[in-house]
Amino acid sequence: MIVPIKRDGNIETWAIIDLQGDLKFETIDNPGDQLIGDLHFTKTGVPILIIGIHVLYGKEVILDKPLLVLEKHHDKRDETMEEETTTKTEYFVKAIVRKKLLFKSRPKPIVTNVPKSC
Repeated sequence: MIVPIKRDGNIETWAIIDLQGDLKFETIDNPGDQLIGDLHFTKTGVPILIIGIHVLYGKEVILDKPLLVLEKHHDKRDETMEEETTTKTEYFVKAIVRKKLLFKSRPKPIVTNVPKSC
């Protein structure tokens, strides 16, 4: 079976965030909408990820083989002669991933200067 892959308008360019280790969350009703942290870049282009009270320094890596992000569409057709409903599946290219932001070092705690009480 041949499944067509089509291009629909402009294709976005995305990046993958590669973290070493696990992220643990409290029980959340909708984890897809959960904010994980803040991503920033220095003037020299070094990615910095701030998660809670921890900061991670990473680097940008170009992927050897780019990845495509595909979106699946179903198109139901009613064949009147055969009296059968068929489903046509197509994939549309949503984005292309050419790089990843690699954070492989341990997170460093963000330390604030707390004055000692007398």
